[in-house]
Amino acid sequence: MSRILLTGGTGNIGLRLVADMIADGHHVQFTTRSEIRGKSLVEKFNFPRHLCNPLVLDFKDENALENLEKQLTELPDTIIHNARSLETLKISKDERISSSDFQEEFYNGITFPYQLNNHLLDLNSPLKDIIFISSMYGNVAPSPSLYEDFHRQSPINYGVVKAAQIHLTKELAVRLANKKIRVNAISYGGVEGRIDEKFKARYSKLVPSGRMLKHDDLYPPVKYIIDNPKLNITGENLKVDGGWTIW
Repeated sequence: MSRILLTGGTGNIGLRLVADMIADGHHVQFTTRSEIRGKSLVEKFNFPRHLCNPLVLDFKDENALENLEKQLTELPDTIIHNARSLETLKISKDERISSSDFQEEFYNGITFPYQLNNHLLDLNSPLKDIIFISSMYGNVAPSPSLYEDFHRQSPINYGVVKAAQIHLTKELAVRLANKKIRVNAISYGGVEGRIDEKFKARYSKLVPSGRMLKHDDLYPPVKYIIDNPKLNITGENLKVDGGWTIW
């Protein structure tokens, strides 16, 4: 059983990972910006309280790391960096991303995860795995044909930060190797959930597998990593995208 800290545990991807990891017997602590939402999800899905602990965390709070530390019931051996904010992906009328949103997206996806890793290491957390949840758009630029209004629906800062996460994965894999910590990324393709049927149909025509990822596709690659501690894999970017990035 792993002791897992997952950031962003209430969204489309995070919630499913939390549910499946708990079902697999892992102890999961997950972050949310809303205490009410965190507790309501625990009750709604009947998560066993001895295996689940929602943590209230706002990355923008100057005391975020200290606040997180106070809420941890135990130090994790696995970190999954999944948190993101839709607020930083707003596109203006001139089809651009503001400087503040660009910087905040970078902070959420790169700077804070880096600081969180270091903070836990300073606490002597017994880390063995760090996993970044990246995206197909960290590997390739988006296809305009997927969108009805490409410049208004595909924020440039999202893919740029996801690409940076993949390189951060490689950097940390080298720098933490002497501590016997594996660092890997998982780049998911489009996941069913927040899209309409027209988008789903366009996506299905553009990907070799002919479909978007389903919720059942999300946990297996995570399980592959955390259930195989002797597997000598680090610095890798595991693409789970139905073949989107091969053509």
